[in-house]
Amino acid sequence: MVKKAPRRTAERILEVTLDLFNRFGEPNVSTTLISAELRISPGNLYYHYPAKDEIINALFDRYEQALTELLGASHSVRHVEDAWFFMHTLFELIWQYRFLYRDLNDLLSKNRHLETHFQSVLHNKVQAVHGLLNALERTGAMHIDAREVKPVATSMVVVLTYWLSFEYVRDPRRALEPESVQAALLRGAHHVLNLLMPYLESGQRAHLLALASAYQPTDD
Repeated sequence: MVKKAPRRTAERILEVTLDLFNRFGEPNVSTTLISAELRISPGNLYYHYPAKDEIINALFDRYEQALTELLGASHSVRHVEDAWFFMHTLFELIWQYRFLYRDLNDLLSKNRHLETHFQSVLHNKVQAVHGLLNALERTGAMHIDAREVKPVATSMVVVLTYWLSFEYVRDPRRALEPESVQAALLRGAHHVLNLLMPYLESGQRAHLLALASAYQPTDD
């Protein structure tokens, strides 16, 4: 049996740090804790990432790249079922890097890279949701005045961006734990798409309600 080559230390640092940030929150994770978790010396950690912000930036860059690839699929949405799975996939990516959203205001206040790039993230989210609305309009799945597209897209992105904060406030002890993830993501996708209800064609509205009933937890 051929043994796999050991993963590079830099890659392991990012993987372990992401897990620690997600579990405990970025402000509560020191480089000392990271090196101890990895069982490497602080010097080895600093060799790869001389400052904690460099680890944060590397993780954010990965998130931004994955997000950009995902958002490109918004224009191919044809009906509410496509929109449902697109939104759920988007929430899953946010969950994977949830420390960014859990500690967003704190991170933006002290990290210039995130401050500038997260503005682009928000802009790209709005543009993608805008594209999703236009795609649904083209297929006849919804009918919306062109003047309403931008504010509706912005409202959807606001819910999308701050949903995990809402979940955390409503249940601080369990909201961001792995066993809560599915329910939290389903609730988020449901409430974002619920903003489309007034504009959906009647059959599509009924289908969205059916999807919500089939997938949504009862503690909504």
